Amino acid sequence: MKSIDDLGNLSGKRILIRCDFNVPLDGETITDDGRIRAALPTLTALREQGARVVIMAHLGRPKGAVNAKYSLAPVAARLSELLGTEVKLATDVVGESAARTVEGLADGDVALLENVRYEPAEESKDEAERVELAKKYAAFGDIFVSDGFGVVHRKQASVYDVAKLLPNAAGYLVAKEIDVLRRLTETPERPFVVVLGGAKVADKLSVIDNLLKVADTLVIGGGMVFTFLKAQGYDIGSSLVDDTNLETCRGYLESAKAQGKQILLPVDVRVADGMDFGARTVTGPVDVVASESIPADKMGLDIGPESEKIFSETIRLARTVFWNGPMGVFEIKELSLGTAAVAKALTEVDGLSVVGGGDSAAAVRILGHADEEFGHISTGGGASLEFLEGKELPGISVLEEGTN
Repeated sequence: MKSIDDLGNLSGKRILIRCDFNVPLDGETITDDGRIRAALPTLTALREQGARVVIMAHLGRPKGAVNAKYSLAPVAARLSELLGTEVKLATDVVGESAARTVEGLADGDVALLENVRYEPAEESKDEAERVELAKKYAAFGDIFVSDGFGVVHRKQASVYDVAKLLPNAAGYLVAKEIDVLRRLTETPERPFVVVLGGAKVADKLSVIDNLLKVADTLVIGGGMVFTFLKAQGYDIGSSLVDDTNLETCRGYLESAKAQGKQILLPVDVRVADGMDFGARTVTGPVDVVASESIPADKMGLDIGPESEKIFSETIRLARTVFWNGPMGVFEIKELSLGTAAVAKALTEVDGLSVVGGGDSAAAVRILGHADEEFGHISTGGGASLEFLEGKELPGISVLEEGTN
């Protein structure tokens, strides 16, 4: 897999680059520009070499139709500020505006095509449809650079098919993501601790299955933990549970014990009568109870203070840590303490600490942490998890196959 440093003289060359600018918006205001800032090293390097940069990206799920709600205009404005130069936004993806915008680029200029997901063929399951669209993309570039790690697990026209049509290379962001994830799965410095949270245990089963082979300790919190607690025979009240995976979770607990490894579950949890996520409120008072005896009318919503101490100490003593998924409903202040404790502990690791994208990345920024406090914050939650599951990522395998 080539990097952009292997491409030679790029002066005057049109570099077609796939970035991941799928940022959260409040109206037209970007509430977290982390994914845009993550692309700056690659974009800056290309500009400094005199390349003519043409960016492809998506925002939200417009489902193959033009929708002003998902326009990349706010992204173009923020990227212009960060780069210190105007980013020219085409009003379409492969139409007249895109062609005119690309044609007008001078050396060092940057253009952003409109949301690639406005094009129905972008996400088509029909390879022929995707290839036809990819040919239109390829007409805008001499070289393709993949730097949108958040989409490399998708076989899409702007990620996979266009890479087959042009000489290609990985941008700095994608190269760094792959390097970090390979260190986790192949050569982690020990102790290696994996911290998993989030709502659904089903989303993490394959990750647990694969990481049990290499991690020393798995720390589990969030909504997914209640399936593990129920698998041990504990009362979990009205907490979230996946009854279809009780036996699987029980099997993981037994497998870890047989291998001399540890799956660390919370010893106490914060409970309430319920919550209204939309209103960001909790129903009734928040109490702390032992994990094995949650009252029948209570819902577990965060790990408790004793669990915070145990989890934090385990994390601090590690040399390598990977974290994906909050410990509770961190968007609600009263239920953010577990996630805050884990985030702080990661900043104190004497070694490599990796925040695995998605809600975890959002949480650390909402909690006031700077990206520099962690070894690495991934820009692709789904892509990171699929890599750690041992799956092939189409957007990476196509780069590894070589170039035209």
